[in-house]
Amino acid sequence: MTNDTLDSLATKPMYRAVKTSRLYEQIVQQVEDSILRGQLKPGDQLPAERDLAHSFGVSRTAVREAVKTLREKGLVEAYSGRGTFVTNGTSQAIRQSLDLMIRINQQEGLANLAELRLVLEPEIAGLAATRIEEQLLSTMREAVAVMDRSLHDPDAYVEADLDFHLALAEAAGNPLILSLLDSIVGLLREQRRRIFLVDGGPERGQFHHKRILAATLQGDPEAAREAMRAHLKQVLADSSS
Repeated sequence: MTNDTLDSLATKPMYRAVKTSRLYEQIVQQVEDSILRGQLKPGDQLPAERDLAHSFGVSRTAVREAVKTLREKGLVEAYSGRGTFVTNGTSQAIRQSLDLMIRINQQEGLANLAELRLVLEPEIAGLAATRIEEQLLSTMREAVAVMDRSLHDPDAYVEADLDFHLALAEAAGNPLILSLLDSIVGLLREQRRRIFLVDGGPERGQFHHKRILAATLQGDPEAAREAMRAHLKQVLADSSS
């Protein structure tokens, strides 16, 4: 998609204003239609949140919810500090298979997800500690600040938690890692919502997030690995409670 085409998404009436109580569902449908018609192609970047809100005639909150749904459907990928891009659809089959595996035996499945994270994310944190750039460090700092303010707000806390971990994955500099985590983002969101309801879960999570952030700021890969490992052991324990 050319820059002129991207600009047109924000300035021309490609989309129709929506006027129902479930605004985000109609936004999702219109973006899906644009993808099916080939107006949006794999690799195309969606306009900024504020521009989409203007085009649709809705609040940025509705746009944010629509983008979250599009991510869960495997139609777009959102990268901290870079924007939201249309996918080629290859992660959708992976996402559906993993969703099914988890939902067949939900309690065991969430524990398995925690174990998978324990295998992958310490090394992701180690790589990120040696490669991260200032923009993604800022994303991590802001995510920690939002979580501090949202210990009684599950929606805000969970989204900031996802932003924190996805920033690390992006900082690792390996697109396969980022694609893998993106393919399970819906499962990760559900796992975090459950842990948020465990007594003391959010506070324990924040203790570990701050240790991970400190190690990353110091550029210490081994400390980052160990901090992430301790965090995920806590996640595994809370998933089993």
